[in-house]
This record gives sequence, structure tokens and C-alpha cells, in this order.
Amino acid sequence: MKTLLIADHDNQTVADATTKALTAARALGGEVDILVAGQGAQSAAEASAKLQGVAKVLLADAEAYAHRLAEPLAALVLSIAPGYDAIVAPASSAGKNLLPRIAARLEVMQVSDVTKVAGPDTFEHPIYAGNAIEVVKNPERVKVFTVRTAAFAATPADGAGAPVEAVAVPVAESRATFVREEMAKSERPELGSAKVIVSGGRALGSAEKFNEVLLPLADKLGAAVGASRAAVDAGYAPNDFQVGQTGKIVAPELYIALGISGAIQHLAGMKDSKVIVAVNKDEEAPIFQVADFGLVADLFQAVPQIEAALG
Repeated sequence: MKTLLIADHDNQTVADATTKALTAARALGGEVDILVAGQGAQSAAEASAKLQGVAKVLLADAEAYAHRLAEPLAALVLSIAPGYDAIVAPASSAGKNLLPRIAARLEVMQVSDVTKVAGPDTFEHPIYAGNAIEVVKNPERVKVFTVRTAAFAATPADGAGAPVEAVAVPVAESRATFVREEMAKSERPELGSAKVIVSGGRALGSAEKFNEVLLPLADKLGAAVGASRAAVDAGYAPNDFQVGQTGKIVAPELYIALGISGAIQHLAGMKDSKVIVAVNKDEEAPIFQVADFGLVADLFQAVPQIEAALG
């Protein structure tokens, strides 16, 4: 079986999501090639080549892929798809935008958010907001699926160094044009790959309290900052902080939930965390059903005490 993995990258480095999706792709058996499409992406291609188990890296370096718009990238993938039995991407915003186009053009079904590869044609993924796991047997001639990277360990970058090959850039018409991008910059870890996450909910009451209570604790722990959908909708935190079914799916080593009741859509995004600590004054809050450690207390009193205990 031959698999094509579409890399998430910033032209210089490969995203952590790609190293985890590679683990899933390798579970299919056979060779795995990585496609790096971008502009000035030689460094990302070389980084991909060092990942364990990669047969070769295909580099498409052109202005058309500078911002990795789905239309030209789909044309590129389709031009090389005949050589592959499976096409895989992380279930990131880019992967979710691209792979349905690929599946539709190939006239095959897509399996989304794969959490386990049980065989070359058998996959597991969550349904009903993560309350059930569905086993899918995919009979298609080409397997197309996105990977929920929180369910997989990262592939180490200790390979011998796979060859990097340039691929031809097809001519592709696109009605989409790049307008601008706004990058959120932070010294804290990236939410999707952080080992520790401190999240806040609507109980914090305001954006000011969110920043006042949550951020010092996160900084002391070297943690990323997350939020429930209710907190984001209330304007306490930006959209890219949202954890949950409609936000980011995370599985850190430690997840601290402050003032989060535990709605189903939020639990779907964080219940695979290794250790979950919840602080909520409502002892009936659903978050306590998944928490490893629960503290029934007023978070405005408890959090300063936790900070003081940390020294």
C-alpha cells in the first residue's frame, strides 16, 4: 500500500500535527510519501525528510501554494493521486478544507477524524460529539481520511533522511484569491500541541477576570490557554482559544478546567487528556464525570491558592 500524506507547515518547519498524522499513515502499512506544497518551502521539505519511516518527500514550490489555498492544492494532489492507495491529512483547518475536495473529485467517500487505524481498510472515529466510536470499513479504491492528531503520538525525526523530489506544478484555475492573513502571536505554547492547558469558562464573568485569573496561572505552568465555547461567545477569549467539537481537539498531559461546566461539545474536545483537573463551585457539573481530580470551590479563591502553592 502506498500513502500520500499532505503536510501542514509554515514553509520553514513541519507542524506537530503532521508528525502525528504520519504515525496514522504508517499504520496502514507500506510506503508513505509526504507532500510539501508552499513557496520557499525547502526547509520544511528537508525537515519532513528526517521523519522516521518516510519513503520520499515531494516538494511543490511555487507562488500558487504560498498561502496553500485549497483549489490549486487540490489540483496538485489530484495530479499525483493515481500513484497512491491512500491520501491522508491532519484534521486541521487546512486538511478539512482540502480533503473533501479530493474525495469528491476521486468519487470516493472520506473518513473524517480517524482516531485509530485498525487495518488498511478499517478505521475508528468518534461520532455523536465523541459519545460513541464508529468502526468504518472502507471499500474504496483510494482511502481518503483526515487524522485526529490528538489520538496519535508524534513520529520521531530520527530518520536516515528521505530523498526530496520536485513535482510538476499543474495549471489550475481558481476563483478564490488570497486577501490577507492575521497571525495571532503568543509566547505561550500552541494550543493544539501543548503539554499543559489551562482553560476557562463562562463562570469567569468577564474578559478582564479571564485575563486576571487565568493568564498568571498559565504562565506559571508554562501552559497554553484555552476556553469553552460559552466563554468565547461571551467575548472573554478569542476564537482561537476555543476547545471543543467546534474548536480545537486537544489531548495534553494536563488539562485544567476553571469554571467550565462540561457541556458535551467541550468534553468532545478535551476528554482524551491524560490528567484532567476541574475547579467548579457546582458539584453536579458534568465536568466532574471526566475529571481525574475535582475541586468543588469558588475558582476566584481557589486559583490564587493554587498559584501560591506553586511558589
